Amino acid sequence: MTLFQQLEKAAKEAVKSIFSIELEQVEITLTRKDQNGDFTIMVFPMLRHIKGNPAAIGEQIGTYLKENTDLITDIEVIKGFLNISVSSIAFLTDFNRILNEEKYGTTEVDTTQPGVMVEYSSPNTNKPLHLGHVRNNLLGFSVANIIKATGRKVNKTQIINDRGIHICKSMLAWEQYGNGETPESTGLKGDKLVGNYYVKFDQEYKKEIAVLISKGKTEEEAKKEAPSLMAAQQMLQKWEKGDAEVVALWEKMNAWVYDGFKTTYNNLGVDFDSLYYESNTYLLGKDVVQQGLDKGVFEKDPDGSVWIDLTEDGLDRKIVLRSDGTAVYMTQDIGTAIQRVKDHDINSMVYTVGNEQDYHFKVLFLILQKLGFDWAENLYHLSYGMVELPSGKMKSREGTVVDADELMEEMTSTAKAIAQEQGKLEGLSEQEKERLYDMIGLGALKYFMLKVDPKRSMLFDPVESVDFQGNTGPFIQYTHARIKSILQKTGFDSSKLNSAINLELMDKDKAVIMSLQQFPEVIQSAADKYSPALIANYVYELVKEFNSFYQNVPKIVEEENADLKQFRLLLCYKTAAVVKSACALLGIEVPEQM
Repeated sequence: MTLFQQLEKAAKEAVKSIFSIELEQVEITLTRKDQNGDFTIMVFPMLRHIKGNPAAIGEQIGTYLKENTDLITDIEVIKGFLNISVSSIAFLTDFNRILNEEKYGTTEVDTTQPGVMVEYSSPNTNKPLHLGHVRNNLLGFSVANIIKATGRKVNKTQIINDRGIHICKSMLAWEQYGNGETPESTGLKGDKLVGNYYVKFDQEYKKEIAVLISKGKTEEEAKKEAPSLMAAQQMLQKWEKGDAEVVALWEKMNAWVYDGFKTTYNNLGVDFDSLYYESNTYLLGKDVVQQGLDKGVFEKDPDGSVWIDLTEDGLDRKIVLRSDGTAVYMTQDIGTAIQRVKDHDINSMVYTVGNEQDYHFKVLFLILQKLGFDWAENLYHLSYGMVELPSGKMKSREGTVVDADELMEEMTSTAKAIAQEQGKLEGLSEQEKERLYDMIGLGALKYFMLKVDPKRSMLFDPVESVDFQGNTGPFIQYTHARIKSILQKTGFDSSKLNSAINLELMDKDKAVIMSLQQFPEVIQSAADKYSPALIANYVYELVKEFNSFYQNVPKIVEEENADLKQFRLLLCYKTAAVVKSACALLGIEVPEQM
């Protein structure tokens, strides 16, 4: 039983003994730093069951706890808040429990229960990944890690948008202007090469529009009649009919893009358990439309198109099948969701998609519920805001979209410059140093992206993110390396994972233990709220608490009391382990030396 659980149990027993009332739960928080005590029992919520003055009720409960348990050494009542000071023995006993949990904070995955599918990335195969994809990937990957840490099976997936007019535009431009270029012949990553031809198409298309307008066409007519667009549309029709030549070109260029994406994903440190391709899923859902018609969920208009009326649910009418029998994106998403549940042992899904699609997912989830799928209650849209850069900083070569690979390279370069100036890199080989620069740069990028609540838009400042002070990844990484250095210097033996409990602790000792105690609850809360920001800000607070402890307790290395020295080394050891574990949930590596 954790210390927190012991306190809650004791408080319930106190209320039952004094007032003959059995409470289902007692609210307990950490005591405010400007007040005395370690934990605070909230009396106000009890007033629903206990009549009386909250301060007097708190005094009665506190006195009972002090007289009838070994946990409490002192109490202080401030209005409806009962502040309690907990004994060193209780803290140390709980700390020993924490020490001996190898995977502290996390729960073993229950393979017998249905899992969760987390979708993220989902790029188009006509251009490289960009800054927006970086936030998307980091959020989805971290949320998958966090959910898994609570004991649920997780399947990380993406749906790759590998078909459609935009793909044909790249193919057509390469065919017309590429002169047989390949990633090997140009030295370019495949996604960059294909992306260049998407840009090339747009350039030529705009020229054609201008020519047609000069010949008297309206802008709308010119856009529709431009030869390049008409040729791309013809290519798409050929693809849909299975034209061998077009399909071969499509497969070749998509393969180049996938190779490029693979490099970016590897560098970013994200991966997937399953892949879905729009070319395989775009016809899914059409059969479900007939089922929906039969059930009266959908309705057919006189022109043959099929709709769902969601006005009574506060939404609008939504088309699910065009009059010519072709599907819309909503139809495809309905079919893909159903297919995923068939393919995998899952009963819930998380879609990591920008907030511009909020309405789409409200409609999608509601349609699936109305179609009678019980798992549709467990669908979640991990909606996130835009990410922007300070004006003039790290612009891409095109001057508009920030390329993901360029961003990571820039982060590593910035980290290298700062680490060389501030770090202690003696004894590291050049290869180890380069690995460290990469770790710091990516750690800075990931932490800065993830410490912000997903729903908020954010400004990503590359220089600020690599600062070795403040709420940054490098500050957390540096603290981990510092702890490892302390342990190394003292010859700490990690095989002796038990602290003496007959010690008198300082407030700073207790503060670090209380921070460690919160870790399991923070993981669960982050999973419930789909928010890596809770983990990021927890680990920052833990690191701050540790640094305050290290600066204010007598020097650990020089401590003469062997038991006290061992306890504080164990405190260092477990803090480093939790920092590493928390950072891993964010996809961040921590160095041993920095």
